[in-house]
Amino acid sequence: MTRLDPVPYAEWNQDAIFPMTGGRTVPHANSISFLLNHPELTKAFLTLSTHLAAKSTLPAKLRELAILRIAWRRRCRYEWAQHVAGARRKGATEDEIAAVRAGADTLLNRAVDELDRDSRLSDATYAALAEQEGLDDRQMMDLVFTVGGYGTLAMAFNTFEVELEDGLDDEGFDEAANGSAREQCG
Repeated sequence: MTRLDPVPYAEWNQDAIFPMTGGRTVPHANSISFLLNHPELTKAFLTLSTHLAAKSTLPAKLRELAILRIAWRRRCRYEWAQHVAGARRKGATEDEIAAVRAGADTLLNRAVDELDRDSRLSDATYAALAEQEGLDDRQMMDLVFTVGGYGTLAMAFNTFEVELEDGLDDEGFDEAANGSAREQCG
């Protein structure tokens, strides 16, 4: 049960969600219904969030895998469910998604884990991202802000117990790796 009543779709503040929609009609989403409890925060956050999700300079697959890794680390079922199918659409393989869940020693997992744990990238990881992934300065910034932005969303979704939409599959979320406890968002 969510801690905040979702704002009914018919009452959505279109000005608050404009940064995301550009005035288009969008389908109901529990994430937006929850955020609209605070329209000013919604508008500000969606400006950043829209950049991260749709205008980022990161390669789309890398972005989605980074989002999945922070969702997994923060044990956010809602964020995981929203992005696992998107990661596949952007070219992520089942092995890559399994590596995110398992915390495999991949460069991207290491980068997300460092950002989440240490609030910074080590010199070695920064250099490897530039060399192996070919990330430039803007892409590095987008990576850091993607992990931070989606980490913030994970905290909010977990704290306010945002529930999955009907029919949304959390696709392997309970496949705990390395003995991690089964926790949930919502």
